Amino acid sequence: MGRGGGSPAILLVVLLVVAGVCNGQLQVGFYSKSCPAAESTVASVVRQAAAADNTILPALVRLQFHDCFVKGCDASVLIKGGNNNAELASRLDGTRTFMLMDRVFVTGGGVCARAWVQTGGPSFDVPTGRRDGKTSNLRDADALPDVHDSIEVLRSKFAANGLDDKELVLLSSAHTVGTTACFFLQDRLYNFPLPGGGRGADPSIPESFLSELRSRCAPGDFNTRLPLDRGSENSFDTSILRNIRNGFAVIASDAVLYNHTTTVDVVDSYSTLLSTFFGPYFRQDFADAMVKMGSIAVLTGSVGEVRKVCSKFN
Repeated sequence: MGRGGGSPAILLVVLLVVAGVCNGQLQVGFYSKSCPAAESTVASVVRQAAAADNTILPALVRLQFHDCFVKGCDASVLIKGGNNNAELASRLDGTRTFMLMDRVFVTGGGVCARAWVQTGGPSFDVPTGRRDGKTSNLRDADALPDVHDSIEVLRSKFAANGLDDKELVLLSSAHTVGTTACFFLQDRLYNFPLPGGGRGADPSIPESFLSELRSRCAPGDFNTRLPLDRGSENSFDTSILRNIRNGFAVIASDAVLYNHTTTVDVVDSYSTLLSTFFGPYFRQDFADAMVKMGSIAVLTGSVGEVRKVCSKFN
């Protein structure tokens, strides 16, 4: 595992034993007595991975998002199913992310809390003690928000997981770091349904920005990657919200956050300099939203299982 940590195999075994014998609800410091080095070891592994690959941090957060939105935060997204029928086959292409998870397996979302710190984001305590689910089905992944979803559909999908409009905006703000593939922009740039009929570019995109995006993503280009947060892709900040407000959202599902009164109000509330001093406080609210998302339909106590291998049911 490199300098600063112990054997990942030892960590895995210890955490499996701890989770297997403990019952109860999620709590901060769940492993503090049984395995006090657990979280510091995870942090060490994440730091090493980030130093070698600066795309791993947003990928980790994306992984948690995908897991929690499909029948709760139960690590079902890590299952590698036969015949490509598990959640893993749905939309995740981050092989490197799963390799990292294989290096350090913890029952819970603590990895993502430490990922944000590496980008300048807030540090926050994550309640731990989750157990693993026993099902992983590709069809269940339809519950995931999609880049083509309207604001009404996005609000409905978040509400189904107990998340309100404010949390929809805050969790979408995770796009302050990371990139997207041109695959997810093709329809918006070249095949968007126009009000008068026919198809073309999304008319809500400013002309200068449209030219910029098309210069990066040519028709049929599915693989080129570009920042989700124009001009600030490596820093955790509110730039993504200002871009959404000013028409510079890269993907459609970010752009539509400015299409509904309640989400517009949330975007605006974090987009002014005054909010830094007088609130609402973006960093704290984002951390609270992440913790809440990490508590969706969790399995604790004797429910579920503790896997011996991350990617396989026992």
